[in-house]
Amino acid sequence: MSAGTTDPLGRATSMLGGSFTAEPHPCTHGTPVTAKPWVGAPGTVGTIAVIGSGKIGLPLALQFASHGWRVHAVDINQALVDIINSGVAPWGGEPNLPELLAEHVGSGRLRATIDGPAAVRDADVALVVVPVLVRDDGSIADKALVGATETLIAGAHDDLLVILETTVPIGTTRELVAKVAAKSGAKVFGCFSPERVLTGQTFRNLAAYPKLVGGTDAASLARATAFYESVLDAPIAQMQTLEAAEMAKLAETTYRDVNIALANEFARVADRHGIDLSEVIRAANSQPYSHIHEPGIGVGGHCIPVYPRMILSTDGDLDVIKTARAVNDGQVDRAVDAVAKQLGSLKGATVAVLGLTYREGVRELAHARGPLVADALRERGATVLGADPLLSADDVAALKMTPWDGSANAQVSAVVVATADAAYRTMDFATLFPGLKVLIDGRNACAGAKLPAGAKRIGFGRPNGVAAQ
Repeated sequence: MSAGTTDPLGRATSMLGGSFTAEPHPCTHGTPVTAKPWVGAPGTVGTIAVIGSGKIGLPLALQFASHGWRVHAVDINQALVDIINSGVAPWGGEPNLPELLAEHVGSGRLRATIDGPAAVRDADVALVVVPVLVRDDGSIADKALVGATETLIAGAHDDLLVILETTVPIGTTRELVAKVAAKSGAKVFGCFSPERVLTGQTFRNLAAYPKLVGGTDAASLARATAFYESVLDAPIAQMQTLEAAEMAKLAETTYRDVNIALANEFARVADRHGIDLSEVIRAANSQPYSHIHEPGIGVGGHCIPVYPRMILSTDGDLDVIKTARAVNDGQVDRAVDAVAKQLGSLKGATVAVLGLTYREGVRELAHARGPLVADALRERGATVLGADPLLSADDVAALKMTPWDGSANAQVSAVVVATADAAYRTMDFATLFPGLKVLIDGRNACAGAKLPAGAKRIGFGRPNGVAAQ
């Protein structure tokens, strides 16, 4: 725990359940003093190399630059490096990123580069935030992390603080830091501090959520704490071990996967008995021991479907986590089964799948449910149209769907809505799809939509829901 602050994890109290909203903390930093080398003195800043300048790494780099640090934004993608150095945001959907990028590139405080070793040699801190994935067979796909490690080895020097923010299996960070020290001969500090942000809310989340920090030793923990105190307005939570910090990130995400799986199981019960599960959830969550999530067509993105499998990669005998993954992945087939039951057969049917990204408002396809629904429909003989507000016709075609142009189509007999995009919540399906027989409301978000006479809206955990079909 950092000096002068109360315990941000509330260890003296118990968070038993229910929901809460974390509000951003106000910035209380004064004007910093640049130090070379930077050794963690209060009120001072130095130079940092951020290895990985994607949708998490670039906002982090800008957060650091905004608090006075000189930043090397490292990436292996020359085109991305060039775009960043032009001061133009490489993508949309992240509030404040365009303005901060223009400001800090313009001032020279942030520069992007593909020369990672040179950036690390010049830096007081090297922070790694590159993708680590899990293959279908459960093995870890860590090519980017291996590359980042080689970059660290090539540029490491004494007193370099090495931070890993990428979510990884337990034990990864200690091995990485030891490898960097052994192969470079440098005496380095080591830290794991997981990113805990949501794309599209990064800067708000950075100011709101406690920053978990674990070190390879006491000196590393102190140095890492000093760094984060210089760049964040949220409280710093020192973990007792490096591995505890790694597990905390895996646990908070796996909890959500398991909770959603439980909600999906509850939805099956509610569907069979004609109960509105939304009322049940509101009732159960009205006391602090319950925090039931929402059921739906499954989970997507880089986090919730992936990180439980990182736990299983080291501890494969955990039945609840395995079962939760199977339940959530099985929701796609439940939705397709419900369509088939309503239509009698999918062979020759025309079905529209709306919402193809992993969640509304984010142009990201990782583990998205919509394309998986389309694949399952097509395997059973259906013709599949697709659309998403964030995707072009070419994007949709690349997913092996016929792009729907938004015009009326009387051939469509079923629609599956896979995201809760605002466009679908009140859509006039009656006019757009006059031959519609069933709408599968994969996010229970289309209660305000208009359907043709006789058509059914089927959700998860709603009267006449998916499991009741």
